[in-house]
Amino acid sequence: MSFNAPLYSLKDIAIVKGGKRLPKGEPYSEVVTKYPYIRVCDFSDRTIKEGKLEYISEAIYQKIKRYTISSEDIYISIAGTIGAVGTVPETLNGANLTENAAKIVITKPDLIDRNYLVWHLSTVGQKIIESKKKATSQPKLALFRIEEIEIPLPPLKEQKRIAAILDKADVIRRKRQQAIDLTDQLLRSVFLDMFGDPVMNPKGWELVSFASVGQLDRGKSKHRPRNDPVLLGGEHPLIQTGDVAKSGGYITTYKSTYSDVGLKQSKKWPSGTLCITIAANIANTGILEFEACFPDSVVGFTPNELVTVEYIQSWLGFLQKIIEDAAPESAQKNINLAILRSLEIPLPKIEMQNKFSQIVHKIKHTKGNLVNGESEIEALFDSLTQQAFNGELSKQAKAA
Repeated sequence: MSFNAPLYSLKDIAIVKGGKRLPKGEPYSEVVTKYPYIRVCDFSDRTIKEGKLEYISEAIYQKIKRYTISSEDIYISIAGTIGAVGTVPETLNGANLTENAAKIVITKPDLIDRNYLVWHLSTVGQKIIESKKKATSQPKLALFRIEEIEIPLPPLKEQKRIAAILDKADVIRRKRQQAIDLTDQLLRSVFLDMFGDPVMNPKGWELVSFASVGQLDRGKSKHRPRNDPVLLGGEHPLIQTGDVAKSGGYITTYKSTYSDVGLKQSKKWPSGTLCITIAANIANTGILEFEACFPDSVVGFTPNELVTVEYIQSWLGFLQKIIEDAAPESAQKNINLAILRSLEIPLPKIEMQNKFSQIVHKIKHTKGNLVNGESEIEALFDSLTQQAFNGELSKQAKAA
């Protein structure tokens, strides 16, 4: 460390205790009770998401009540997802904690500020946590390994100051993300205002089949195995279902490529193609912004003169849950071209669709600026956390 803050192991300032799985054969309660059960999937942004909590009966609670977590404690995930760290809201004080997580109970509050510890563990401390996990089929983090983690502890007043600075910086990050989310909500609202709910069709648009408004074809990947090295590593972009799912609506980058051999057994689709996933991630969409290949788990749609690709993409967004529910149950959900082609789509006038597409592009431009700004903010925030825990913020405060 570049400042004279003494290092303390967590075991010197806290106790680490594991959570508890439900007794064998005991299910979650079908109704909301007084006894919430916190799982790793409930951890989010250094706190607990309360919208999808599971609950247990009083009888089960009595069996595992020693494994609760206080709103004064810190949680940390220790199996599967490793190192998610945060605090518990007051509303969940005394909730039971999953066996895949542990609680850090501070025993020396005169030496360490809880918020400072959360920020350290959730930022620069992540590399330390990663180095201490046990690599197995399901990664695990032993409790004694958590206790070994060393934390630099400047005076308590300075810890509180550092935590307050990071709190304020985090508010800026969150506001930027909220603005990005609002652009998606705005687009949805514009669609509803112009065309109505496409499921209910309250404006009485003519209904036609999806197959009648453009060309729908599956991607191609004939060679087996699909990951044969001879197919990969060339100059031809290859888009997978995950790329579509994470595209945010527009596919602007790619991670994989085909060789000339790979291209020969596949097909290259033009820029502007709407990619629709039909396996694993069902009915996610992304508009290609470059020529690319994709496998048969992705369908390519090319519109005719009756529709715009932006209208089709937004329409599919409203139908995604319906399409997913229609997917046949198997080891991995998937849908086929017949299901897609038979979908009924409201058909507004093309002039209205063109106007909607123009609005989409304006919103896309705004969202792009916000995303670029978010990347800059993330970089600044990472720099700030490094400064916070290597002493630079303390130095700057003394120099001021």
